[in-house]
Amino acid sequence: MRRIIFNQKGGVGKSSITVNLAALSAESGKKTLLIDLDIQGNSSNYLGVDINEKSDRTVAGLLDRTISWFSTSAPIKQFPQPTVYENLDIISSSPHLATLEVELERRYKIYKLRDALDELEREYDRIYIDTPPNLNFYSKAGLIAAHRLLIPFDCDSFSHQALLTLIDNLAELRDDHNRKLILEGIVVNMFNAQAKFPTQIIQKVRDIGLPVLEPFLPQSIKMKESHYNQCPLVHFAPQHKLSQSFATLYKRLEMQAEERNLEYR
Repeated sequence: MRRIIFNQKGGVGKSSITVNLAALSAESGKKTLLIDLDIQGNSSNYLGVDINEKSDRTVAGLLDRTISWFSTSAPIKQFPQPTVYENLDIISSSPHLATLEVELERRYKIYKLRDALDELEREYDRIYIDTPPNLNFYSKAGLIAAHRLLIPFDCDSFSHQALLTLIDNLAELRDDHNRKLILEGIVVNMFNAQAKFPTQIIQKVRDIGLPVLEPFLPQSIKMKESHYNQCPLVHFAPQHKLSQSFATLYKRLEMQAEERNLEYR
């Protein structure tokens, strides 16, 4: 099963959510792969990978092999690299994604990530995909390759308007390229329970019929500390309130996914 975390708005915590859910997946015993499609490489850095270190085993290398005139690159199964966490592998980001994007678009290689993950999925129970904060070639490729979608959401009026635009864009992409993509829900991040405004914004999201997931993820300086230490919060401070919220959210997502699987059996 492939789960993508995407929002066109930046600063909503995509990488933090991706890494911590992937870490919980691995901790639960599932063989888990994280794909970092964001040129900023925040997920890669969070897991201790220096994206500026020369390597041909990155997501750029994986996609570059699809436009090479001759096949000298490694087999797809050699691209995932182990992290320090058991059961958790990564295909990291790379600065080369910037120059590669134009060529991939020109040759219309939008389905190549899906093809690669079809092969890699034989080796993994869960694949998590982090995305850039815009609807570009890489985020579209990720959405086409994924089975389930989570949308991070921070509670402000700009986020609400951006969410409406995002839903329209996703509906078009789903109709044209990936009818099997399921919106699992909206993940409310950096939630301030002491303020009234976030609750009002969340209710507006519910009023338009979008599935808002609980628990909401509270704002915490501990998350920034875990970024600095390059250690997922659920490992860095497992008893922290935010870590516990992640754990509850992860369990609910897994239960939800299992219920959907039973419906189709």
